[in-house]
This record gives sequence, C-alpha cells and structure tokens, in this order.
Amino acid sequence: MELRHLRYFIAVAEEGSLTVAAKRRLHTSQPSLSRQIRDLEYQVGAQLLVRSARGIELTHAGRAFLDHARLALAQVDAARDAARRAARPFKPVFAVGFLSGEEVMWLAEASRVLASDLQSIEMAVSSELSPDLAEGLATGRLDIAFMRAEPNRPDLEYITVAREPFVVVMPSDHPLTAHKKVDVRELANEIFIGGSDVAGPMRRAIEMYLAQNDLDIEPAYRVHNLTMALSLIASTRGVALLPAYAENFLPWSVTSRPLKGEAPTIELVVGYNRTNRSPTLELFLSRIDQIRK
Repeated sequence: MELRHLRYFIAVAEEGSLTVAAKRRLHTSQPSLSRQIRDLEYQVGAQLLVRSARGIELTHAGRAFLDHARLALAQVDAARDAARRAARPFKPVFAVGFLSGEEVMWLAEASRVLASDLQSIEMAVSSELSPDLAEGLATGRLDIAFMRAEPNRPDLEYITVAREPFVVVMPSDHPLTAHKKVDVRELANEIFIGGSDVAGPMRRAIEMYLAQNDLDIEPAYRVHNLTMALSLIASTRGVALLPAYAENFLPWSVTSRPLKGEAPTIELVVGYNRTNRSPTLELFLSRIDQIRK
C-alpha cells in the first residue's frame, strides 16, 4: 500500500465521484483511478466503495478506513514539515509593529537599518493601533513599534524618529480647496471630525492647537483610526486635522491642504521595552540615527 492509494481513496470519498475526483483533484484519468482503488481494496481485503444512484458511497469498511487514511496522511505531512524545519537553520524572529498606515513610509526604512542582518533573522510585521502596539511591546509580542508615545507606560522607552505636521483633510469639492493654505479659523463652522481617546496623542495635539488659536470646536464625530476618518469626511462632508502621512491614503473623493502659519506637529516614535535583551533590538537602536528625520 502506497501513499498515493490513500490520497486517491480520500479524494473519491470526498468528491463522491470517480470522474470528478480524477479530473478536479487528482488530474488523472478515470480508468487509472479505478485501477488504483481496486488495488487498494485488494490490499485491504475489503470493499471500500460502492456505486449507487447518488454516485460513489462508502461501505462500512470504507468509512472505518477513511478516518485512519486521513490520520495517516496528516502524520506524513507533519513529519515532512518537521523535517523541513529541522533542515533549516534556526532564525530568531524580530517583530516590528507599525501604527496603521505608517508602514507605507517606514517599513522600507526599518528593513534598511537591518539590511545586513536580514539573512540571519526573520522579520515579522504587524499594523495596529498605537495602544495595541504599546501592549504588544509590554507583553513581549513585539520588539519595536513605530507609534505614538503612549502615556502611563513606564516599562517602555521612546525615541523620536519624525515630527509630522497636521494638514486639513476635506472632501475634494469642498469650498476650502480653493485655498492653497487653510486658516484654521475657517474650520470653526464646519462639521469637525476629531480623534477619540484611543487616538489620545493625536487628540491632545489637535485640542492644544485649537486652544492656542482661541477656538472651541466640539467634534461632531470622534474616530480612532485613519480609515474611519476618511470614510466620515467623504460621507458627512466634514473636515479633519490629520497627520500628513494620511495623504498617502486619500481616495479620489478626499483631498488635503496645508495649514496657514506654523502647523502643529505630532511625534512618531520608535517604542521598545527596556527589559528586552534581543541582540537584534540592540543593533537596531544602535543604527536608529540612519532613519531619524
């Protein structure tokens, strides 16, 4: 009995048809498949399949054999995978998180920092909200994260790599698009979309900027990610102040303009857990000046 006999039998049992199994699953001829099944039944010593008005059905012996055939193939596949893993040199995993959307700008930069070492490590990448990134660093799920600095995280260290200016984001046919730059006071009577507590650093930066300009704007909506913000801008014809990286994701229905005067900024940081002793992390931090802007 060979492995192919088991695979052929399972395919016929699952498809309920010799013809379908031969054509769609096994890419062989129906007569050849029939011979393989007969050979298998001869070696087992029992009839496994019978023809009926509904197609091919399992006998009692066939149903008993099917479970063991599936288990045998699963064990063979597991043995093959284990052998392949054992044959490969072990590569430590270096897990990098990105504030959703920032990977467009920073994944290439992170890879460049580690370019000389990528052959000896496996870099895992995720895209998440900043509080989730902070939690990932705290629990050891992540080694570094490009994120906003989250408060009340004494176990984390942050290194600023960029300061992103805020821009005004609005519908593409909004009257304010006639201006090359937008005075923030012109937003006072607009449907304003602000940040939620989940986007705490962004919310605080916007509220501080509005207060500095003697504006008391109560957001009509609060969002905690870029996708929600862009969707609401398009659907409600509202406006928002968003970090400039948002311009990489604007659909045709949404556009942006810079602010008049000195625009507020928000820091993008690389966060890490100070207790992390990963050699790759130490190497990354030693080279971080290569990507700071």
